[in-house]
Amino acid sequence: MDKNPEDAYPMRINKYLAKQGISTRRGADELITQGKVLLNKKVAVLGDKVNEGDKVEMRGKQTPKKYVYFAYNKPVGIITHSPQEGEKDIKQSVETAPELRGVFPVGRLDKDSSGLLILTNDGRVTDRLLNPDYDHDKEYRVRTQDPIRDSFKRTMEAGVDIEGYLTKSCTVRKTGPKSFNITLTEGKKHQIRRMVSAMHNTVTDLERTRILNIRLDDLKAGAWRPIEGKELETFLEKIGMRS
Repeated sequence: MDKNPEDAYPMRINKYLAKQGISTRRGADELITQGKVLLNKKVAVLGDKVNEGDKVEMRGKQTPKKYVYFAYNKPVGIITHSPQEGEKDIKQSVETAPELRGVFPVGRLDKDSSGLLILTNDGRVTDRLLNPDYDHDKEYRVRTQDPIRDSFKRTMEAGVDIEGYLTKSCTVRKTGPKSFNITLTEGKKHQIRRMVSAMHNTVTDLERTRILNIRLDDLKAGAWRPIEGKELETFLEKIGMRS
C-alpha cells in the first residue's frame, strides 16, 4: 500500500494524536485546551503542527487505552451524526449499553438506508477507512422502484456521471427484476442513490452488507456484535494497521 500523502509532516497535532490512537481529533482538541499535551517539552496549543522527529507527550499519568470495535446494524430512520429536533442518532440508540460507552460510528449511512457501520473508540480507524486515497470495498443490497434495464449493469460498472463527477468502476450483480448488489471502493454522498437516479430509476431500499472483511450476515436491525480475533486482525491489516 502506498504511503498516504495525508500522513506527511508537518501534521496538525490533533490529527497526530488521533493517528497514535490517543484520542479522536475532537478529544485531542479538548486535551490540548486542558494543557495536557506537550510538544517538544512545551505545552501545546490548538493549531500546533508536529514535524517528523518532534516529541509529543501527555502530562500526568496515562492509562493505556483499550480499543474496542463493533459491527452495528443501523436501522432505517436512525441518524449517523448530528440529529435534528425529533431525530435519534446512533449514540442515543446505544447509550444504555456499557460496552459501547465512548464509541463512535466510522463513516455515515443516510437516514433512509440501513446496514453495517463500524463502531469504535479508535480514532485511527476513521482516517484509514474513509480516506479516498485508499480503495476499501463496501457492498450493498439495493432495490429499485422500476425494473432494471438490460444496459444497467454495464453502464453502472463503467462509471456514471453524477452531477459532473464520473464514479469509479464498480461491480454490479443483478439479483432480481428490481434488485441488485453493488460493490464500491469509494463513498460519495448518496452515491448509489445518485447513480441509480442518473439511470432514470429510484432506490426504494438500500442496505450495506459488508465493509472489507466485516459482514452484516444475520445481525438484526439495531443490534451489534464485537469485532475481535482473526476478523479484527484481518480488518486492521487491510487498513494498514496492526492490533
